[in-house]
Amino acid sequence: MTTVTFDTLDLVERLKTAGIPPAQAQDGLVTKQDLAEAKNELKAEMNVRFERIDGELKLNRWMLGVLLAGVISLVLKTFF
Repeated sequence: MTTVTFDTLDLVERLKTAGIPPAQAQDGLVTKQDLAEAKNELKAEMNVRFERIDGELKLNRWMLGVLLAGVISLVLKTFF
């Protein structure tokens, strides 16, 4: 696989000469590390949300089980 070298300083200088403000030219670059950090933050946030949802689903399953047991007991009481 061919590796392509990318000179970020050259890009920033070319953007500055094209009339883009220096702060914007320098802030526009994203590295692999930045993407990895964002990915890890997103995964952590998703894990927290999924844990909360899993807890709610467990509670709903227990409530449904108790409700079903109550209905079955009433049906059995009626016929026996």
